[in-house]
Amino acid sequence: MAAPARKVQKIESRASLRQATADEPTQKRRVAAYARVSTDSDEQLSSYEAQVEFYTRHIQSNPEWEFVDLYADEGISGTNTKKREGFNRMIADALAGKIDLILTKSISRFARNTVDTLTAIRRLKEKKVEVYFEKENIYTLDAKGEVMITIMSSLAQEESRSISENVTWGKRRGMEEGKFSLAYKHFLGYEKGEDGLPKIVEEEAKTVREIYRLFLEGQTVRMIADCLTGQGIPTPMGKSNWSVSTIMSILTNEKYKGDALLQKTYTADFLTKSVKKNHGEVPQYYIKNSHPAIIAPETFDLVQQEIERRRPNRHKLHRSSPFTAKIICGECGGYYGRKVWHSNSKHRKYIWRCNEKYQKETPCSTPNLDETAIQAAFVEAFNQILGEKGQYISRFEEMLPLLADTSKLEERLAEAQNRHSGLMNSLRLYMEENTRQIQDQEEYNRRFSELDTECKKAEEEIAAIQKEILAQSGRKEQIRRCLDELQECGDILEGFDLNLWNVMVESVTVYHDRKLMFRFWDETEVPIWMPEKQKQPKKT
Repeated sequence: MAAPARKVQKIESRASLRQATADEPTQKRRVAAYARVSTDSDEQLSSYEAQVEFYTRHIQSNPEWEFVDLYADEGISGTNTKKREGFNRMIADALAGKIDLILTKSISRFARNTVDTLTAIRRLKEKKVEVYFEKENIYTLDAKGEVMITIMSSLAQEESRSISENVTWGKRRGMEEGKFSLAYKHFLGYEKGEDGLPKIVEEEAKTVREIYRLFLEGQTVRMIADCLTGQGIPTPMGKSNWSVSTIMSILTNEKYKGDALLQKTYTADFLTKSVKKNHGEVPQYYIKNSHPAIIAPETFDLVQQEIERRRPNRHKLHRSSPFTAKIICGECGGYYGRKVWHSNSKHRKYIWRCNEKYQKETPCSTPNLDETAIQAAFVEAFNQILGEKGQYISRFEEMLPLLADTSKLEERLAEAQNRHSGLMNSLRLYMEENTRQIQDQEEYNRRFSELDTECKKAEEEIAAIQKEILAQSGRKEQIRRCLDELQECGDILEGFDLNLWNVMVESVTVYHDRKLMFRFWDETEVPIWMPEKQKQPKKT
């Protein structure tokens, strides 16, 4: 970049004039420069390098100036100064008395945010540090400097707003047309295909499928994370240690079933770039079958149902045993939890007991259970199912098409979504009307509160219907898995089978008389009575 000779001369002549009018001996001004580009494109980087080269050479060539430093930020937006290390270091040095004059190309290169620009300039002005904006030919210590800076900064800020709005508009138009993109470098299982859409990376897809399989087999998200870490499988970010949050994000991302929910978040403030979760403030777009699926939609829905089933108590998501969140106290309704007996002796063992047993004045009378006893009871209950295997298979086959039909729920959902959309539009129009003309604010607030309450009720209705659809879809997949297991089973189960337990059993309720009521996913209930605990003879 070559700077116009006329502007360079203005900087030099102004500096010479100041030195000539001073009574004391000539003292060199300590001069620094600031350069910035806001993108990493080749064209912008070329401009950045040119700025750096020009200002370094220009300051060093002036005998009346002492070169301090060239402060620069590469590939950083100017709308906020928080992440601009070069800029912040320059301001700190100037306030520390190391700089007298700062040269920069323009106000828009300095900052597009009026507040940040004026705050920085006023802080510098208090320390008698001057900033020269070459493009606008503005010296900040001039009387007219701050007025011009306010005007120019406002224009720069509006330019930034315009750019932000244009980018947002373009993105939303693309979403309406079904276009979307992924952060492929950080998204496990997909790469960008030749058509611009996600393409499955089979080696990574195996890991995704394994995560879903392990979760449905009863593994906790912590156990899955530890398992993948132990196997040396890299995370989506290429790290060696898997976290619980990464596993959960994979288990809950609809893109793995071939769909795409667009605009989950939105930029709330174009200046601060603050991003918020979208709760209906801006439109969302759901695209079905937008790209190849890694996980079958039915399996994905079943996982969401299982997540919801474990959610009431957070420990259920991180459970360390297949019995967690499945055994229920028939007296208080609480879950059974695993406890350690004789932890510091050779008689150490695990027993299962109601978590709420001693949380009340009168302890629950439901018995403690030994893990081997639970396993034996399951084998006995499941063998009763196998005794009528053909009948159960026919029943499961009849249930599948009924559970597959969600058309009525889909109609209710569409009606609720349309109603919510209309209410949100009314709310926006009402707010806009209040900004255009003076109204009774008490009446405005009352009506606003009414509309807002109606919107929230509609949102709750939408969430409830979506939950019903998810539950039905998950139940259908669970029944299908039960059917597959029954068809492959023999006529009798000889010992405890962990996979059958995870697939077949919905819950086990324990009663004070030692009855265990096994409830299977088709709603069949099988009672099993635990034998009375026999007293061990005393050692002599």
